[in-house]
Amino acid sequence: MMLRTATASASVLAVSLLAACGSMSSMAPAYSQAGLPATVQVPAGHKVAMETVGRGDITYQCNPKKDMAGQFEWSFVGPNAWLHDRSGKQVGKYYGPPATWESLDGSKLTATQIAVAPNGMGNIPSQLVKGNPATGSGVMSGVTYIQRVATQGGVAPDAACTAGNAGAKQVVKYQADYIFYKAI
Repeated sequence: MMLRTATASASVLAVSLLAACGSMSSMAPAYSQAGLPATVQVPAGHKVAMETVGRGDITYQCNPKKDMAGQFEWSFVGPNAWLHDRSGKQVGKYYGPPATWESLDGSKLTATQIAVAPNGMGNIPSQLVKGNPATGSGVMSGVTYIQRVATQGGVAPDAACTAGNAGAKQVVKYQADYIFYKAI
């Protein structure tokens, strides 16, 4: 009898613990920009409105270097990426030029670069841009700043860029977190 009571008590305790865990909030901690260089931190008076992960391509083109006759370099043409929320659900896209963030709800905005900061060898830099007024009503309405952080890849190709392949385009893969802010 005592064994049955102990087993029943253990079962009740296990069910209670599972129920308690199930009622806990599964919210991820709020994004913190504390570890970022000051140049790409969003000014006070703004709060995170949306966090996304962009995965896609950046296109580069082999062009003559400005004011350097006979020399060539890979020039940035533009991005093409899908934006996903932290759970992996697609919420929009990012493309350009001009750099445009578009939500699946139809709202979109362009932005002006304010600053960049290195983010490791082989990765495009972290970036801070100031949002222009959005078109359409939706999640992009009221966005004041966008940070590009946690970048992976995306730098200009290692392939030769010479007069022999001038005008050629190369596409490279990249990933970055895009953090959207609105004024408080």
